[in-house]
Amino acid sequence: MKLKEFLKKANLGGKAKLVWYYFVIWLKMGKNAFMVYLNQKKILAIFLIGKIIRFVLFLTFLYFLVSGAGDLAGYTSDEVIFFFLSFNLVDVVSQFLFREVYRFRTMVVSGDLDLVLVKPLNPLFRILFGGADIIDFITIPPLVAATFYYGARLNPGFLEVVFYLALLVNSLLISAAFYIAVISAAIVTYEVDHTVMIFRDLSRLGTVPVDIYKDPLRFVITYIIPIGIMLSFPAKAFLGVLGIKLILVSFLFGAFSLFFSLRFWEYAIKKYTSASS
Repeated sequence: MKLKEFLKKANLGGKAKLVWYYFVIWLKMGKNAFMVYLNQKKILAIFLIGKIIRFVLFLTFLYFLVSGAGDLAGYTSDEVIFFFLSFNLVDVVSQFLFREVYRFRTMVVSGDLDLVLVKPLNPLFRILFGGADIIDFITIPPLVAATFYYGARLNPGFLEVVFYLALLVNSLLISAAFYIAVISAAIVTYEVDHTVMIFRDLSRLGTVPVDIYKDPLRFVITYIIPIGIMLSFPAKAFLGVLGIKLILVSFLFGAFSLFFSLRFWEYAIKKYTSASS
């Protein structure tokens, strides 16, 4: 059954129908992206094995580091590992959802963005969610299981779990805001790759609690470059060491960053010059 026929038969409201419409499109785009990867099975296997080895080695390094030192900035080995798993959860899910951003510069330079803009589909949706990463999709379930296992060992309360899940969503919103700002800047400057990779390198500072860094670096990577809010605050809320004021600050930061990035996108798309002009 075609998408339009399904939507006509489905008894959905206007907004629900729109959400379902974009969800089905995302599934189709994800399927197409997966088929491209599956046609290169050897390359897929190499990248997957490499990602798993890197993850296991760094996790082992953290375990022995904290075991030898007794603690890290006051956190036990299980707590530090939970920070690391939370960081990877945000990082992997955002990579899975927004992988198409890494190919956006080619879309602008080649003129393929013209074809996106004329389609009856929100261009920002197509650019952000146009190519899910099958490698990250494979690693998400075991990562969620590991996070759940180590989280259960820390015996959190119900409220801590709720705050943790809400802040994870907030972290993904901040990540989406960053990627929107990147593709907006790419329209103006034709630059994507370096900006994204600089941010990814800086985000590695969030693999451990930001409490281990001294000011002013800790302040900068928490509130200026929001690595702490994105990657450390969810785990700190889970452990019950994040005050309600900072939790509210996190949500406000997520809302404002998304708002301003969308405004930047609107400005950039007005400045876009077609490849044919």
